Amino acid sequence: MSIKSISVLGLGYIGLPTATILSDHFKVFGYDPVKEKIEKIKNGTLEIDEPGLKEVLDKALKEGRIEVTDRIHEADMYIICVGTPFNDDKSCDLMYIKDACHDILKVIKKGDTVVLESTSPPRTTEDVVKPILEKSGLKVSEDIYLAHSPERVIPGNILYELKNNHRVVGGVDAKSAEIVRDVYKTFVDAEVFTTDATTAEVCKLLENTFRDVNIALANEMLKICDTLGVNVWELIELANKHPRVNVHTPGPGVGGHCISVDPWFLVTADKENSKLIHQARDINDSMPKFTADKIRKIVDKGSKIAILGSSFKPNIDDFRESPITHLIALLKDDYNVAVYDPFKNDQILEFNELYDDIRPVVTGADLLVLGVNHGQFCFLDYKEIKKIMNKKNIFDTRNYIDREKVEALGFNYYLLGSGELE
Repeated sequence: MSIKSISVLGLGYIGLPTATILSDHFKVFGYDPVKEKIEKIKNGTLEIDEPGLKEVLDKALKEGRIEVTDRIHEADMYIICVGTPFNDDKSCDLMYIKDACHDILKVIKKGDTVVLESTSPPRTTEDVVKPILEKSGLKVSEDIYLAHSPERVIPGNILYELKNNHRVVGGVDAKSAEIVRDVYKTFVDAEVFTTDATTAEVCKLLENTFRDVNIALANEMLKICDTLGVNVWELIELANKHPRVNVHTPGPGVGGHCISVDPWFLVTADKENSKLIHQARDINDSMPKFTADKIRKIVDKGSKIAILGSSFKPNIDDFRESPITHLIALLKDDYNVAVYDPFKNDQILEFNELYDDIRPVVTGADLLVLGVNHGQFCFLDYKEIKKIMNKKNIFDTRNYIDREKVEALGFNYYLLGSGELE
């Protein structure tokens, strides 16, 4: 089956890079119902800071290989890349997926293919997407084709990983999987594996759950080490010298829209048999409070705390589910909290004390907290920082700051998980 045109629904962190890469091989329509987002993309203003994306997108727009619009456009294939937030009870909110499917109903025709890329609970493709599409009067597996292919990229390196990571395509039938596999092979330089739709859905959830459970082990060890007076960072470094051990990195929590969210989809799918996954989520969600409690041992209420970094991971502008924003919420009623993040994004981070410059954040501070290990924080001038702080306290939540260097300058250095603040 020949695919000549593709419509990508949802132009966010995954949809926009995906549409851009596909435009090297197909005529692409990038659809998002938010008119303001479409206008910004057309004007060259992107809401996501992804290396290399603006340049290749601008070129594709100029050459007419991609068209962005706030109206769904007829195509041969529709790729759904919308968000899947979770509700208060940790279940998945499928509203955006359903809306996208209803948009596709307006233009779908016999022979078309639909791909769900959005991370979703098991059987979403079969039990949610398929029935909506068949309201068109077209039968899935007979008149139209349907598959799930989860993205597996990391913010900050999306374009590279879209091309170089292995891909899993799960079809509701073999032909659907083959059609989508052949399209993805046009831009994926790694292998593209085929399976059924539900297995593909669970595969993505397992990948992120594996990391979440491993981080939970590291965080639980951090707490145990605090009780024992052991430095967890040294401990993990030594344990990882074993050829079959790979303990992940502990810290103030787990954020992002994948690792901190996807495991809940498995928990809600089978509560009885997901006790380990549930416990891991609880451990990782407890880390902002654990971190806040350590801070309370260093400085008194009313003190000024300067927090450096608030995105969910280093060197990106993604603040979704960031543990540092949860930490801020726990501290702001008792402390004067000021935050500096070089990747500030007002549309994501709702915190009105986020500064554009580090100096007003640090000035008069009683404690400097390294919240996120952004690369540029390697080059902080601690001699100058010392001059403008009120008290010379540093709390490193990432084992990132050179302890010997700052202690030589007269700072009191505290490390999360060092066993020194029990």
